[in-house]
Amino acid sequence: MYKPVMPSGLSTDVEQVARLFHALSDKTRLLVVQRLQAGEQCVCDLTDAFKTGQSRLSFHLKVLKDAGLVTDRRDGRWIYYSLNQSGLEELDAFLKDMKKKSHGLIKSQCC
Repeated sequence: MYKPVMPSGLSTDVEQVARLFHALSDKTRLLVVQRLQAGEQCVCDLTDAFKTGQSRLSFHLKVLKDAGLVTDRRDGRWIYYSLNQSGLEELDAFLKDMKKKSHGLIKSQCC
């Protein structure tokens, strides 16, 4: 498997960041994350909101959960989803690091 060579000083786990970006690369998953900003939601409420089957929504929720962006908790027969703050903080730290380091870049003078 290809492993990119990381510039010195880059402390973020690239594979984890790739999972985060993959999870956010789908419109439905972005809408789920946006909806969860309002707070914890029952899977039944999410299914109703997106007017989709539970199996389709469960796939998207699993991708978000596996990436660390969403957590779940069971209460009886229902599952409630919420945003995982540590996953959001990891994504935020990566983006801030990229932004900070990109300000000091000098354009190449080749060609």
